[in-house]
Amino acid sequence: MSIKPIHIIGGGMAGSEAAWQAANMGVPVIIHEMRGVRGTEAHQTDKLAELVCSNSFRSDDHTSNAVGVLHEEMRRANGLIITKGGEHSVPAGSALAVDREGFSEDVTATLEAHPNITIVREAIDDIPPEDWDSVIIATGPLTSIKLAEAIRAHTGEEDLAFFDAIAPIVYFESIDMDKAWRQSRYDKPGPHGEKAAYINCAMDEDQYNAFIDALMAGEKTEFKDWEKDTPYFEGCLPIEVMAERGRETLRFGPMKPVGLTNPHDPDVKSYAVVQLRQDNALGTLWNMVGFQTKLKYGAQAEIFRMIPGLENAQFARLGGIHRNTFLNSPKLLDSQLRMKSMPRLRFAGQVTGVEGYVESAAMGLLAGRFAAAERLGLELEPPPPTTALGALVGHITGGHLEGKQSFQPMNINFGLFPDPDPETIPKKDEEGRRLRGKAKGRAKKGVQAIRALQDIDAWLAAQRERVAAE
Repeated sequence: MSIKPIHIIGGGMAGSEAAWQAANMGVPVIIHEMRGVRGTEAHQTDKLAELVCSNSFRSDDHTSNAVGVLHEEMRRANGLIITKGGEHSVPAGSALAVDREGFSEDVTATLEAHPNITIVREAIDDIPPEDWDSVIIATGPLTSIKLAEAIRAHTGEEDLAFFDAIAPIVYFESIDMDKAWRQSRYDKPGPHGEKAAYINCAMDEDQYNAFIDALMAGEKTEFKDWEKDTPYFEGCLPIEVMAERGRETLRFGPMKPVGLTNPHDPDVKSYAVVQLRQDNALGTLWNMVGFQTKLKYGAQAEIFRMIPGLENAQFARLGGIHRNTFLNSPKLLDSQLRMKSMPRLRFAGQVTGVEGYVESAAMGLLAGRFAAAERLGLELEPPPPTTALGALVGHITGGHLEGKQSFQPMNINFGLFPDPDPETIPKKDEEGRRLRGKAKGRAKKGVQAIRALQDIDAWLAAQRERVAAE
């Protein structure tokens, strides 16, 4: 008996991952991707899984970092996005950053070659028809206005949008390395073993204050009427918005100088440091870390060239701003990521209220598995809340239900995990000294990481057995 296809709207990180997971469970999938017939404010190509805001998947440390744990869980679940990210990685200290172009091209080619996947280039601007009885909406932060309005009309929800900002990218050859230098913070090695994954540009106090003045005075993008009064996501604030919160804010944020020593002037402590992270495998492009912005293009070029080492910077891409859309998922979605009022619809990715490339792909991974299992006559339980995948599902489907804007997008973090048994947390280090402060916190995170990977292995094994039995 033939199996009806799952329809996936959107071929970004979540949609691509959902398609891969479902197809590998033997269920046919149709991806409906509008890029190719209609562009967006932020994308530059029609490739699937195109990276927009950054090229970083953040920390790859699965021993004591929550996003690193999520990486490892997705690897163990045969995740497409995290696997291709690793195959197209570029140096980024302890983080996993990828070559944007190679990554997106590889994901696209892999999905095009899969016998259970069909890709249709078309825009879906309304709730899909009734005969699409299994749909995953993975339209991400740039859900079309018409589709967003259709969803809003069905749910009755308001205030579903916030802004996401894009950081500029600089050509390496235009950076003055007589002023800038290569170093990772605290010389911490990354997955490639390198200790100099970032380019650093130091500022003294006068330079920093002049930069802040220019940033505050720079001409900003005017928003459209439908974009006004929309809240930003705290984890991706435009740099000028951070500056408006206080002159020292950036020195304790993306421009913090700690853990870095300027070899051109080693006896002088930098007042602030701008970091750039490699953006492609060739090392020809570098993005300005934390410099997402809504400044107009002319203002960006002028202000960012005030940074020592970037006086002659040439920009492969300047920063931008775009709208993001997310559901009040705790009210609208069940633990299978289905819309409670219309269970044939599932949602995945940033539209569910997770933030970040990895988190978006993670929700695609689960939505694809849930939908495929349903097609096969099974109902899979969500991963345990002790896992990173389970913690994310718990956040978006079990968060606060009351109050305007009470539910906000969230990156994975150990605060979403249940606390471990206190007796399992080491009290002393290897030399018998009592753990205190940060060391105590790291020990707790280490226990949570070990528990998460043990529990995801058990969940995946049980899932494989159920699918095989069917």
